[in-house]
Amino acid sequence: QVQLVESGGGLVQAGGSLRLSCAASGRTVSSMTMGWFRLAPGKEREFVAVIRWSGSSTYYADSVKGRFVISRDNAKNTVYLQMNSLKPEDTAVYYCAATGPTPGSIVAPNTYEYWGQGTQVTVSS
Repeated sequence: QVQLVESGGGLVQAGGSLRLSCAASGRTVSSMTMGWFRLAPGKEREFVAVIRWSGSSTYYADSVKGRFVISRDNAKNTVYLQMNSLKPEDTAVYYCAATGPTPGSIVAPNTYEYWGQGTQVTVSS
């Protein structure tokens, strides 16, 4: 089992930055694919970013490409999401998720086996 705990959310003005963290426990996640998703009111859960186990391969949703950066520190069993140039439309609950090293669709929520409880990000205009 893997337990994931997100932190770092909050209220920020448009154009600002936040860094989300996802701390894993229960087992090492160094061999797992780690993703970030978000859920806004009235919308479906949306893929944001993913990072492979080695950290050498990342992929982003078009809506955040060039503004968000996903990274990982396997020694700390932690994944990060640096969010820059935030927009009001980025407001959502952000979730960390984990799956095996060779997943199917990396953008599909049902690919991921483990989920955190989420952290709220609110961007004011």
